[in-house]
Amino acid sequence: MRQNPVYLLVDDDTDDIEFFCEALQDINEKAKCFIARNGEEAISILRNMTDIKPDLIVLDLNMPKMDGKSCLRKLKSDNELKDIPVVVYTTSANRMEKDETLLLGAAEFMTKATSFSKLCADILEIIKKISKISNRNVLA
Repeated sequence: MRQNPVYLLVDDDTDDIEFFCEALQDINEKAKCFIARNGEEAISILRNMTDIKPDLIVLDLNMPKMDGKSCLRKLKSDNELKDIPVVVYTTSANRMEKDETLLLGAAEFMTKATSFSKLCADILEIIKKISKISNRNVLA
């Protein structure tokens, strides 16, 4: 198990990327966060990560080229990627959307927070849950 967790954030919104990465660094300054701007880019990055795979994928739903649900389907159908926990990270609070993404294989569903402290608390809660469920140390 690695000492420093590795994350892949898949989001096309620059402000959301900065907000999330800053919160992640606040939680654990040793965390490494890779960025993909859409689902196609995420799949490409993951397939090219031969030495190291992320401990956690954080996936927005609404993106160009390949949306989050399509990306999640591809991830969960790929034998080399299917075991990486995926957290859906979106502005939607729609219960049906949450249920659908969980059925597709997401480990958790997180609505994007509007305050920094709330985002940090949400991230910490989610990665603690995933660490317990998946037996992965995604916080370190």
